[in-house]
Amino acid sequence: MTRYVLPDLPYDYGALEPHVSAEIMKLHHDQHHRTYVDKANAALEKLLEAQKRDNFDQIASLERQLAFNVSGHVLHSIFWQNLAPQAGGEPGGTLGEAIDADFGSFHAFQSQIIGAASTVMGSGWAALVWDPVLRRLSTAQIHDHQGEVMQAGVPLLVIDAWEHAYYLQYKTEKGKFFQALFNLWNWRDVQARFERAQQLDLNLSEAASPAPGAMPS
Repeated sequence: MTRYVLPDLPYDYGALEPHVSAEIMKLHHDQHHRTYVDKANAALEKLLEAQKRDNFDQIASLERQLAFNVSGHVLHSIFWQNLAPQAGGEPGGTLGEAIDADFGSFHAFQSQIIGAASTVMGSGWAALVWDPVLRRLSTAQIHDHQGEVMQAGVPLLVIDAWEHAYYLQYKTEKGKFFQALFNLWNWRDVQARFERAQQLDLNLSEAASPAPGAMPS
């Protein structure tokens, strides 16, 4: 059986200091992320066994377990790549142009995604996503790891708003953690994800139309 694998961090544990401590990075990657990988593999094994035995009573529950843990694995894997030491600033290129066009300004985007992260009810994430239907950028809240996710929306940049991502360092001031991440965003990685996402074609006939009075692109 092909298995999910914990990816290595692309930098040392302490490379993101002072914004994210080495202690948090080690716990976050080596324990929390690894747990999602291990539980995803366990759920997949049980799901395949249930399918083999035609045990359909268990399949729905196992699929929920798999969705939760695989989504946690995917989001954390994106998060590590989204960050880099000595990064941050504002993006250029087509990503920067799209942020300006779809949010009004980089500052407006920053405020919107921090607001999304700060107001997640319980545990979850905030994300910059590409909407392949309207073909524009948007922000989204992700409850837990997979709740209320736009179907076919592609996450380009994600903020982990679970307490394990910040509490050891920032305590109850999670807003400072979200703000600190803007010193670490690896815009080269986000730009590459943006370029790949734009190639997605859902083949939906007339699923979107220009707003009244809008000029055709």
